[in-house]
Amino acid sequence: MNSIKQTKEELLLDIEQLISYGKEEPTINPKLLVYMDEASLISIKKGLLSRVGVLSDADKIWLEQFKKYE
Repeated sequence: MNSIKQTKEELLLDIEQLISYGKEEPTINPKLLVYMDEASLISIKKGLLSRVGVLSDADKIWLEQFKKYE
């Protein structure tokens, strides 16, 4: 299957949304992530997605937008 590569800007947006989901403000300033390389951002995003615990159906649907199938 084809792998869909995200741009750095798309990764930053996804990470920012994952960090701030359900909160008024993110726990980490997403502007600091701009200085990271693409490989680090991919790793952060994967880590955030893997830390998902018990989810409601609405949360699962919301998270699906960030999942890339290879």
